[in-house]
Amino acid sequence: MFLSSQNIFTLALLIGVCAISGFAQAATPANPAATPANTPKPTPTPKGAPKVTTAEQVLESAIFFYGFPGGRATLNQIRKTTLERGTASITAADGRVERANYQRFIIRSETLPKEKIRLDQEFPTARYSLVFNNSKIYGVYNNSVFTPREDASKTFENQIVHSIEAFLRYKENDSKIELAGREKMQGVEYYLVDITDKQENQTRFYVSVKSFRVMMLTYADGGVKYRRRFYDYNYAQSTLVPYRSVLWADDKIVEEIEVGTITFGQKVDEGLFTFNAG
Repeated sequence: MFLSSQNIFTLALLIGVCAISGFAQAATPANPAATPANTPKPTPTPKGAPKVTTAEQVLESAIFFYGFPGGRATLNQIRKTTLERGTASITAADGRVERANYQRFIIRSETLPKEKIRLDQEFPTARYSLVFNNSKIYGVYNNSVFTPREDASKTFENQIVHSIEAFLRYKENDSKIELAGREKMQGVEYYLVDITDKQENQTRFYVSVKSFRVMMLTYADGGVKYRRRFYDYNYAQSTLVPYRSVLWADDKIVEEIEVGTITFGQKVDEGLFTFNAG
């Protein structure tokens, strides 16, 4: 339940802004049957809330809302595993658009590089999987392991290292953070937060000054400037999730993802990530 009094809300936000890591109420138990439409949306930051002046304050405030009201503790408790299903539209270099159904399986680890992630993709002409395990990427096709093309591996890796999870888990990943100021775009004001992980992957996050949601991120790779925007935010099992994202390479749309369902806390088979991994 959201806080009804402005004074109480401001006090709660102050706790998040001051980055008190011990702040956490008993997180709501994961409920796979919960639907995003039944969960309330966060209230915008009220006037008179504490002034945010550092990158850590922006990050900790955002984490507070993404796992409202327990913040990091809620995220860690509920998102132990993830099962996500949806559709993706991929635009090839020649302009051809392919649509695929996908499933994403995740077993959470203490840091993002140690995460176990499997992406199953079903295109009209092919079905294969990409697996991230122990910071290595390999593919599975017709029960056989293969080495993916370099561009496919890089695209998959970028989905992981340039992501909202990298933002939410900056502290666990021991990433460098910097507040690069504020910027107003199309009437919306953002905090600009630069995060550089231990592998030197750098991402700029555009965080709404009002809601502390990540609305966009940008990064560069191979001389190409990428921009991913997030839409259709809602709560799933007490944690905030964007249900749609669009990725641009320079000024061209190359990927659109629509999340159909997402469930946290269900059992995920370890064998999905270790099949003939060698």
